[in-house]
Amino acid sequence: MSPDPLSTTLSALADPTRRAILARLASGEATVGELAEPFPMSLPGISKHLKVLERAGLIARGRTAQWRPCRLEGAALKEVADWVEHYRRFWDESLDRLDQYLKEVQATETNSAETDRSRHNHTRK
Repeated sequence: MSPDPLSTTLSALADPTRRAILARLASGEATVGELAEPFPMSLPGISKHLKVLERAGLIARGRTAQWRPCRLEGAALKEVADWVEHYRRFWDESLDRLDQYLKEVQATETNSAETDRSRHNHTRK
């Protein structure tokens, strides 16, 4: 059984080299040689990373004469962003509830401290 597309995409994004390749492609098409320049690995090593990205739908390769420029594909990234968005809303709501709770605790502690000071000042007179 093959993994679902989201799992394939997330797996491809798990590698820092592949994320760096995607970051480079965000500024425009590039050849395999151009993509390989910043990495201390062979062209076949970079090609393996590109195949993973291509299978995940994150890049596409064109053909211009003998060149096969790579370009970023946005659909798979949008699917990941949509999936993450659901959880971002969950955490935002959770953090909002925590913030409200902390404000209530702080207000209770402030009121308690003021009451204690008032009692202390009243008994000193």
